[in-house]
Amino acid sequence: MGRQCEVSGKKTTFGNSITSRGKAKYLGGVGTKCTGISRRTFKPNLQEIHIWLPNGKTRWVRVATSVIRTGVLTLEVDGKMQTFPLIKASKGSAKKRAELKSLYPI
Repeated sequence: MGRQCEVSGKKTTFGNSITSRGKAKYLGGVGTKCTGISRRTFKPNLQEIHIWLPNGKTRWVRVATSVIRTGVLTLEVDGKMQTFPLIKASKGSAKKRAELKSLYPI
């Protein structure tokens, strides 16, 4: 898959970059003029995070930062769509992971 969020579906979009010059009228000039239009891309801010799935497994997921801020993921797990709170899987001891799981029961 290319540059696309696995949860929200955000992907690269296209638009224009407009270059202008001149002095604004309210500053005493004759106004700004467009001197060029070129194509540009708007890329989503994707991060790879390690999450716990509801079935107890962990997985790397490539998601947009807007999804991380909401704190809730909706993914297809075992053939059906499920919503669950976002918990970054801890890198450490089994004791630490068990502690995190007890804080956020799934």
